[in-house]
Amino acid sequence: GLTPAPDGLSFPPCGADDLPRVLRPSEAGGLLHHKGQVEVVSSLERDGRPVYRDLRWGVYVVIEAPNDYAAASFRQYGLLTDESGRYAAMYKPYHLIGLELNVSILSAVLRGEPTGCTTGFRGDVVATAKRDLSCGEQLDGEGGYTVWGKLMPAQDSLAMGGLPIGLAHGVTLTRPISAGQAIGWRDVQPAAPSEALRLRQHMEQQLQTQ
Repeated sequence: GLTPAPDGLSFPPCGADDLPRVLRPSEAGGLLHHKGQVEVVSSLERDGRPVYRDLRWGVYVVIEAPNDYAAASFRQYGLLTDESGRYAAMYKPYHLIGLELNVSILSAVLRGEPTGCTTGFRGDVVATAKRDLSCGEQLDGEGGYTVWGKLMPAQDSLAMGGLPIGLAHGVTLTRPISAGQAIGWRDVQPAAPSEALRLRQHMEQQLQTQ
């Protein structure tokens, strides 16, 4: 149920000790647009200095106490909290994704046990121009020189017909695109048929008819 902010990720500089203070809603003194938001922290300050106790390789979650009992439990169990005691952070300094992912795959395939699944289409990563792009230029996808992926609410992506970053490789622009501008299906020639493209188009059609 987590959703991105309207303007996507802001990458606030934040170390492990500051998670519950920085990653709380703005109404509570933090930097988030809303509760239940997806965000990524930076391990560098805006001037390039390293963040103290950064989480470059880690994973985290910030949670809010739903009641006084939960807030008291945060304190009693030694969770890192903000000054109010209502927001707490749990984190691991390392994320062993290459090892952990295999466990998830095997659990799903061999035992039919999902280790996590979405309950709705809430966020989308849309191809965005890294520089001014010319008509006829071919996009080189994620990690390339032409586009980067911007996270946005799924309803905004569907409304603009956003081109997913995962399908922005080898497609050709039909008009110039300015640096920083999100790219849509209307801005590129039809992509070569693929199973990924078919599934994406089917998903969009299903959602737009709901």
